[in-house]
Amino acid sequence: MELYNLKPAKGSTHHDKRIGRGAGSGHGGTATRGHKGAQSRSGYSRKLGFEGGQMPLQRRLPKFGFTNLKRVEFKAINLSTIEELASKKELQEVTVETLIGAGFISSKDKVKILGNGQVTKALTVKAHAFSKSAEAAITAAGGNIEKI
Repeated sequence: MELYNLKPAKGSTHHDKRIGRGAGSGHGGTATRGHKGAQSRSGYSRKLGFEGGQMPLQRRLPKFGFTNLKRVEFKAINLSTIEELASKKELQEVTVETLIGAGFISSKDKVKILGNGQVTKALTVKAHAFSKSAEAAITAAGGNIEKI
């Protein structure tokens, strides 16, 4: 076997339809597009959501709710996660940079610390927001919080 005599397995390839190449091809004339109408014309492209003239879904359904442009999205981090991170890396201070380094958040995220779990060490925790239960648990363990 040499490179010059390699070929695909029998039946694994087929020729493309040659459309619009005369009557002898079997696909001449209308070139499989049917007669008249927008779809038979060159340059036609159906609009997104077009349903053949039927009222499209996005117009059948009513408008709904509103978007608050001033909403701030927080990434939630539980106390259990902070405790685990602090014990693994033997940290006294947990900051946003520490959480980014550990892969819990990305650099663009704002962080809110939630109270699920327990803190045994006295830690300094720096974040954008804290829940009341998280705040209470951190201060009860002898740590302190700093809002960024």
